[in-house]
Amino acid sequence: MENPKRRKKSARFTEIAALAGVSVATVDRVLNERDSASVKAREKVVQAARQLGIPRVLPETRHGLIHIDIVLPDNPSPFFKRLKQAMKRGVAMLDKRLVVHHVTTPEEDEAALIRAIGPRRYPRQALIVSAPDTPGVRQALQAARSRGEHVCMVVTRVNEVPRADYVGINNHTAGRTAGYLLGRLCHRQGRVLILSSRVDYLGHIERSAGCREILAAQFPTLRCDVDTTETHDDPDKCYWVVRQALQAVGGIVGLYNTGAGSPGIQAALQRYAGEKVCWVTHEISDDHRQYLEQGVLDVVIDQDPDTQAIRALQNVLAAVGMTPPVSPLEKPGEFRLYFAENMNPQPYLG
Repeated sequence: MENPKRRKKSARFTEIAALAGVSVATVDRVLNERDSASVKAREKVVQAARQLGIPRVLPETRHGLIHIDIVLPDNPSPFFKRLKQAMKRGVAMLDKRLVVHHVTTPEEDEAALIRAIGPRRYPRQALIVSAPDTPGVRQALQAARSRGEHVCMVVTRVNEVPRADYVGINNHTAGRTAGYLLGRLCHRQGRVLILSSRVDYLGHIERSAGCREILAAQFPTLRCDVDTTETHDDPDKCYWVVRQALQAVGGIVGLYNTGAGSPGIQAALQRYAGEKVCWVTHEISDDHRQYLEQGVLDVVIDQDPDTQAIRALQNVLAAVGMTPPVSPLEKPGEFRLYFAENMNPQPYLG
């Protein structure tokens, strides 16, 4: 009489082989680790077994050390400080076979960023990066993909990088949300000032564009300048731009800052705003909590750097075959809205 358990095992191996596109013998060698199969074959078999829900401990798809780079700008804003903290906390919990290299590049030095994205002395399997969308950066990321390195973007996207992933928020939707909030909370008609950290970061471009779209479509009594003012998150630059806008004929009734530099904005509003100016910005940092309590800041759109860091690490772990693939339903990032009434009392930077 045929052993039913044996028949079930053979059927399972056949299903795995069919899904993975390999032979049953290869499935047997990989799952029972009888001899060395290629990395590609192991990845196919293990992924197929996970997809079919095979109830057994599956072997590792790679042997030896796995190198991952986290490349972030040397940006002093509270957001990037917290993102780096979150990345380090996440990395501390990873398998010791994962070697994570933290690389920080000067904010304005594109050449240094391109070198960091370029080939390394070690065999890099994956790259987590936040970068401007420029031709040079785009080409460097395309080259990384052509070398077989997985690319995961946080905070902002870079276009035209095939098979790269993005785990941040939808910045265009965040900008539209800012425009909607301004439209609802501005009780006077007039000019809305839009400030942007940098106009070569796609995230900031999308935020500004989204805000303009919703104001033009739904709130015609609020008008924006054609160009977005670039501040590089400099509080002094923000101060002078807001001061000039307040002192111009008609002043401003609303303000949307897509980046940082808020101490300068707060100082200018406190000194030169004769009437309440509705102000919307990003990240629930400690200074923004203070401004919300003062009533000078109305709403904060927070992109949750802690969750972005965890999603980025989950993404690259799946890409190198150490965890099951991330469900498409888990990929989009979400942002949160904070008002004076619902702030978390915990400090932003521990």
